Amino acid sequence: MRNTWILATVLLISLSAQTEEKFKIRITPVPLDGAMRATVAGSGSGSATLTGSKLNLNASFEGIPSPATNAKLHKGLATGVRGSAFQDLTITKATKGTVSGVVDLTPDQVESLRQGKLYIQISSEKSPEGTLWGWILK
Repeated sequence: MRNTWILATVLLISLSAQTEEKFKIRITPVPLDGAMRATVAGSGSGSATLTGSKLNLNASFEGIPSPATNAKLHKGLATGVRGSAFQDLTITKATKGTVSGVVDLTPDQVESLRQGKLYIQISSEKSPEGTLWGWILK
């Protein structure tokens, strides 16, 4: 009976301890056309941790020409290819600041993260279509 209790305890602990996957975020400007070159600038970096299906991300940015208005998590068709937004993130509404969020991902979104298809998009007053992008990669 005692061995059964010990085995059950060890099994429960190992099931509850979920492995963490670490990711890096490099935030860069991505002008969509030549006319946007004057409104998109800046840089940043960050990290993300996936535990089970929960993604926790934290990043910082600086040097954008106008204050940030929002940040969203997007799923692209492939790494470097734009896609649809699916989650709002918390952002400092200034030309320098932070982006953060904790997101419960679907199984499909977890797979997309592992394939390098998820990215952060920061929009600003002068560039509402997106000033900076940050692909979340291993």
